[in-house]
Amino acid sequence: MLSAQHRLRDSADFASTVRGRTSVRSGSQLLVVHINLTDSRAAQPPRVGLVVSKAVGGAVVRNRTKRRLRHAMRDRVGRLPLGLDVVVRANPPAAEADQTRLGAELDRLLSSCLAKVHA
Repeated sequence: MLSAQHRLRDSADFASTVRGRTSVRSGSQLLVVHINLTDSRAAQPPRVGLVVSKAVGGAVVRNRTKRRLRHAMRDRVGRLPLGLDVVVRANPPAAEADQTRLGAELDRLLSSCLAKVHA
């Protein structure tokens, strides 16, 4: 479980991370990762939000996919820079992926996004 300080909850924050002018995106067949690094949140801990739509599967499949992604992000949130907002969107093949594959894909996509921000 992600701690409260690391959860992205407000729909406006989700929207600014996904569609904002300063947001960056990187995707694959399994996941799409959006990040937004703003000066207004510079000293605050990183926050993570998950999007798992009905296209991924029924309620049981969606909840299992969310749990797996939440667990994977909990292990990685400490390595993220301060002030960063992250939204992870699961694509339908993510429902069939195991924890190792999801983690590897998250690492790759997060690295790609962070490289774009710092470029």
